[in-house]
Amino acid sequence: MVRKLKYHERKLLKKVDFINWEVDNNLKEVKILKKYWIQKREDYTKYNKLAREIREVALKIKALESNDTFRSEQSAQLLEKLYITGLIDTKWDLSNCRFVNAESFCRRRLPVMMVRCKMINSIKVATKFIEQGHVRVGPELVKDPAFLVTRHLEDFITWVDTSKIRKHILSYNDMEDDFQL
Repeated sequence: MVRKLKYHERKLLKKVDFINWEVDNNLKEVKILKKYWIQKREDYTKYNKLAREIREVALKIKALESNDTFRSEQSAQLLEKLYITGLIDTKWDLSNCRFVNAESFCRRRLPVMMVRCKMINSIKVATKFIEQGHVRVGPELVKDPAFLVTRHLEDFITWVDTSKIRKHILSYNDMEDDFQL
């Protein structure tokens, strides 16, 4: 026996269409959003669009004649940019561009790079610390977890000097400096 719905429950259920219910069928997208702790779906769609455009440009360059100087210059420029941003591993083969996808961009986000550098254990916690302003990349404080880290900036990810988290980590590792305290 089912109980009778209260007034506000009936009002809410009037707005729901159970016949034409749209289910989010893109399980890959949901899995990636959860894995890399991406709060904005717009970021994922931007990464998808960029990856598609990169693959299209690579196909257009590949379609040119193999002995053309324009093809060699453009492929070198594209591969150099993709290598510097960290989306591909080697910059010698144009066929690597077909492996660029949205997940490649997600792997270059700041929280993921912090976990990869073993600064922290969880992407979720890293995202919270970044939003609170405890992390800087180079001289700049970064509060956006969607910040993409290039190969050149990987070594410059640090805690903010005045951060209590940094002091706690240093004291835990017995590396704290008496002069700074």
